[in-house]
Amino acid sequence: MTEAEKPNASSAEGNEKEQQESISKNIVILKSLCTTNSDYFSKDSSENGQRLYISFLAIIDSVDALYPKILEIEKRLDEFDFDAKTPGNGYRSFINVFNLAIKYAIDLNQKIMWRRTSVLFRKTVLTKEIESCSHLMSSLDTCFKHLQTLMSWSHNGSLFVEDRPLEDLISVCKDVNQYCFYGRCLGFQFCDSLKNVLQFIALSMAIFSEAYYSQGSLISKATNSVMTTTKYITDPEQRAKRIVNISQNADVDFCKSFWFLSESELMNQLPSVVSPNVAVCKVISIAPEPLSLNVDGTDIEIPVPTSYLGPKPIQVRLISYEMREGMLGTKNKTPLQPPSNGLIVHCHGGGFVSQSSKSHEGYLRDWAKRLNVPIVSIDYSLAPEAPFPRAHEEIFYAYCWVLKNHSFLGSNGESIVAVGDSAGANLLLSATLKCINTGVPTPHGILAAYVPTLVKFAPSPARLLCMMDPLLPFGFLMRCLNAYASAEKPATVPDYYNSDTESFEEISESDLAELQAHKSPVSEASDTLTYGSLNSNLDELAEKDVTSAEIEKSQKYMADIVHKYVLESDTETEGTKTEMETTSSSNAENSFQNRLYGFVSTIKGHFSKMLGDRGLSGAEKVLEIDNTEKLWEEMSVPVQDSPYISPYCASDDDLKKFPPTKILTVQLDPCLDDCVMFARRLKAVGNNVTLDILEGLPHGFLNFSLISKDAHEGSKLCVERMKELLNFDRPK
Repeated sequence: MTEAEKPNASSAEGNEKEQQESISKNIVILKSLCTTNSDYFSKDSSENGQRLYISFLAIIDSVDALYPKILEIEKRLDEFDFDAKTPGNGYRSFINVFNLAIKYAIDLNQKIMWRRTSVLFRKTVLTKEIESCSHLMSSLDTCFKHLQTLMSWSHNGSLFVEDRPLEDLISVCKDVNQYCFYGRCLGFQFCDSLKNVLQFIALSMAIFSEAYYSQGSLISKATNSVMTTTKYITDPEQRAKRIVNISQNADVDFCKSFWFLSESELMNQLPSVVSPNVAVCKVISIAPEPLSLNVDGTDIEIPVPTSYLGPKPIQVRLISYEMREGMLGTKNKTPLQPPSNGLIVHCHGGGFVSQSSKSHEGYLRDWAKRLNVPIVSIDYSLAPEAPFPRAHEEIFYAYCWVLKNHSFLGSNGESIVAVGDSAGANLLLSATLKCINTGVPTPHGILAAYVPTLVKFAPSPARLLCMMDPLLPFGFLMRCLNAYASAEKPATVPDYYNSDTESFEEISESDLAELQAHKSPVSEASDTLTYGSLNSNLDELAEKDVTSAEIEKSQKYMADIVHKYVLESDTETEGTKTEMETTSSSNAENSFQNRLYGFVSTIKGHFSKMLGDRGLSGAEKVLEIDNTEKLWEEMSVPVQDSPYISPYCASDDDLKKFPPTKILTVQLDPCLDDCVMFARRLKAVGNNVTLDILEGLPHGFLNFSLISKDAHEGSKLCVERMKELLNFDRPK
C-alpha cells in the first residue's frame, strides 16, 4: 500500500467498523422489538395473532443464524475490493442488503407495536407483512450460506468462480426462495425516490404477461384486464409468484417485448417534455459501403458488417445542444457555432436484445446540454436474431465511420470519448479491443456504466443479487446473455432481414409487427437523415418538418400525462430547464395506488391492442407451474470464448493499450463484480482506471434520471467523469 493510500485505508477501516457497530446495534433493537411483539401476541389465540407470534420468533431465529455468517464474511472483504479507497464488491453489497433488511424489519415492528392496541389495527394486512419479512430474513440466510460457499471457492481474491463443475455452480443459486423479494418487500434495498417506480415496473411486468399470453374474445379480455390489474395491485403475493415464474420460464422474446415498451409512443414523447430542448436530434442512416481509415500513412480497410443479416444500414442518432458548422442537415441555418473539440460516441444498453438510442434519449439530451458536446448514439442489431458478432461488427464499423466523418457531426475530433451502459458498454469495450488489434485509433477515453465484462454463467456474489432484482431477474439476465453469446446459431433468420427491399410500401403489416419485437425502432420519418456517401449532396435530402403547433400540442398532451401519472405533484418544469426535485416517499399509499391503478389499467388495454389476439401457447401453460429445471438446463448451453464477448478475458498486452477508462456501477448491480474485476485487471497492467460505486440505485438507473433525484445525481456524476476524459491530454 502506498503512503497516499494509507489515510484512505484508515478511513475505510473506520467506516467498516462504524457499519459493524451500526449492524450490531440494529440487531439488538430488532430482537428487542420482536420479543416485545411476540410476548404481546402470544396471548392472542386468533389465527392472525398466532401467525404474528410465530413470525416474530422466526425473525429472531433467522437473525441469530445470519449474524455469524456475516462476521465470517466480513473478515475477508478487503481481498475483493478494487482498492482501499473504493470498498465495494458483491459480498459487501449483501451485507448492506442485510443491514437495510434489518432497518425494514425494525420499521415494521415499530408500526405494529404502535398500532396493535388501536381499534383500526389492520391485523390481517400486517400479519402478511410480518410473514413476508420473516421469509425475507430466511431467504437472506440462504443467500449468505451460498456466499460462504463462493468465498471458500475463490482464489487470489477473484470474485468469479469458473473452475467448479456446473452442478456445483447451479446449486449456489437453485434453492434461494425468490418470492419474498418480489412481494410486499419489493424494492426495500433501493433509494426512496425509486421504490415506487420499481414497484410500478414489477406490476407492469406481471400485467403485461397476462396480455402477452391472453386468449379469448374481446369481452373476456376486457373482463380479465380489470380482474388481473386488481389482483396484482391488491395481492403482492400473486404478483411475486407471477414475476418469479416469468423469470424462470418466459423466453427471451417476452423480455424483448416487455422492454420494448420503453419505445412506445407515450415514452418516446417523454424526453421532449422533461428533458432540455436540443437544437439537433436526428437519426443518420449509414450505408454499408467500403470504408477505409488512413492511420500514419497506412490505409486500414474496415469490413462491412455481414454476419447473420448481411449488409444493412446502421443507424446513429446525433444529439447536440447547439447547431454547429459542418453538421449534417444544417445548410442555410444560422447561427452556427464552431465545431466542438469533443465528441461522445454512445452505445445503449438493453441486454443485447432490446431498446435503442430513442429509449435512452432522455438522459442523452441532458448530457448534451451539460457537456455542450455533440453525442452520437449507435443503434445496433439485436439478439437473438443477430447474435455475436453482429452487434460487435456494427459498433466497430460505426465508430470508424465517426472517426472519419466527425466533421459532419459538428466536431473537429480532438477528443473522442466512448460512453456506454450495460450491454452497450460491453460492446464499446470489445470495439476498443478490435481497434487495438487492427491498428485503428482507440477513443481518447472510455466511460463504462454497470458493464458486464464476463458473459458466461460464472457465479459471483453480485450476480446472486439477480435473485432479488426487479429490473434484472436471474432468468432474464441469463437468457439475454445466452441469446447474444451462445455458441449455438439462432433459428432461421426471417426473410425480411435478407430482402433487398428498401421501401416500407413493400413490407407487410405483419412484417412491421415482427420488426417491432426484434429491431431497434429508431427510424421516425420526421427525424431521419439518410446518409448515402460523402459524395452525395447531403443537404438536398428531404426533411419533414414538424410544425411548432404540432410540437406544442404533443408536449402539452405528454405534460398532462406525466404530471398525472408519473411525476410527483411538486416536480417543476420551467421553460426548457427541468430541475429534479426530491420525490417524497411519504405520499399516501392509497393515492399512489389509485394513480397506479388508473395508469396500469390503461396500459393493460394498450398491451392487448398492441399484441392482438393470441392463442394459448405452450409458454403460457408453463408459466403457471414450477419449471425451474428448464432454466438450469439452459445454463449448460456453451458460450463462445472470445475477449470480444467477454472483455475481462482480454490479454494483458491488449489491456495495457486501453485508453484512460472510468467505470461507474452501483452497489446493488448484478454486474458489480464484473466492473470490479475488470477495473482490477486494468489497474494491474498499469492502466489509468477509476471506479465509482454508487449506493441505493439499480442496474440501468440512467433510464430513471428524469424521474428520480438519486438517479439524476448519478447521471450528473457520469457527466463529471466525461468532462475529465474530454479534457485528458492524449499522449502523442
